[in-house]
Amino acid sequence: MRNPVPACDRLEQALARILDPSGEGSRTFLSLYRESAEQAATAADRRSRDGTTLGPLDGAIVSIKDLFDVAGERTRAGSIALDDALPAREDAPIVRGLRDAGAIIIGKTNMSEFAFTGVGANPHYGTPGNPADRSRVPGGSSSGAAVAVADGMCEISIGTDTGGSTRIPAALCGVVGYKPTKERISTRGAFPLSPTLDSVGPLGHSVEACALADSVLAGERPWDLERPTLQELKLAVPQGPVLEDLDEVVAPRFESSIGLISRAGARIVDLELPVLERMNDVQSVATIATVEAYRIHHRRIAERGSDYDPIVRSRIETGSAVSTDAFLGMLKARSELVAAMDLALVGVDALIYPTTPIVAPTFEDISATKGFNANNRLLLRNTAIANFFDLCAISLPMRGPGALPAGLMIVGRHGTDRQLFRIAAAIEMLLSG
Repeated sequence: MRNPVPACDRLEQALARILDPSGEGSRTFLSLYRESAEQAATAADRRSRDGTTLGPLDGAIVSIKDLFDVAGERTRAGSIALDDALPAREDAPIVRGLRDAGAIIIGKTNMSEFAFTGVGANPHYGTPGNPADRSRVPGGSSSGAAVAVADGMCEISIGTDTGGSTRIPAALCGVVGYKPTKERISTRGAFPLSPTLDSVGPLGHSVEACALADSVLAGERPWDLERPTLQELKLAVPQGPVLEDLDEVVAPRFESSIGLISRAGARIVDLELPVLERMNDVQSVATIATVEAYRIHHRRIAERGSDYDPIVRSRIETGSAVSTDAFLGMLKARSELVAAMDLALVGVDALIYPTTPIVAPTFEDISATKGFNANNRLLLRNTAIANFFDLCAISLPMRGPGALPAGLMIVGRHGTDRQLFRIAAAIEMLLSG
């Protein structure tokens, strides 16, 4: 990700945007590492002059979500309920990996409290306005990550994704967001929401930026992002709920995007996926994420429940309705459905459908609990599929009339991350042309 502009100059520009009193920096960043970032930028420029490099992110300006451990700091996870937590003893592995790769970590970005809504609102630290329309939410839970990239406060953001938390804000803010196959990237040192479903992924301005960041996060050597020809691809559009309730922006853009891809030679087919209904059956009482979140938080809620966002607390508490035996049954059923989904996708290069059925809601839309919950369900509906079935998935901006961004999601089979990046790069080139 070589940039001809010196790292120190790019860092200065990013800091100016963060510190601009008329901008969203104070709501986007909860911690700013100005001194260490300046030192890292100076070192990166020195390596550049010497003709050496630490890898594809050497000199890249990167932010990290507020739930990653940084040695000597208390990890907030977007909450005030952890203000008595002990400082982290060491950097999370992904933070250490970024530093070793020469990335310039500029700060920690805002998020939904405990990563538990797709809306992105945070009543404790404020919510950054959507870059396309400041009266609208950024999406979550990696809200600050998407705004930071879209507003030029960094070049790459690292978020987490348990039900769509990199892809939802990417779609709503007009950037690229990636969710890997879970096992590829360590979640150690990230405050957990759902250990079964949590994954770590990047947001950036391009598929290439996300692919390079992903390789560093996964501890892999950089690899070739050679794009396949679209004529080689068979892409499936899942039928059923993922195509329901598309709003007046998302529906025509999705139709237009599918048309472009089809005319470029890709084979687009409809695909019935009964496993999606079975997923809903398994989670009819509460989701896996909700049950695991309740197990993590119930003692702290008993002690400090008034310090939680009431909507987040209410969602977590629904997990109390599932007994241990019932939860073990849910996990067993999920394992069976993961295998069934993998078989259902044999012969298909990727699934393709809207990242979210709606564009970013306004702050007024989510001001009451009923509106918040309704919009939150819609925002999470399509993205959560990839987490439940442990697939890899990416959201790309869909172009079209109007200022509000919308996302196209491409979903690959478990473990096909590199191929998914290549497919996404080919589609990105077509959609941005």
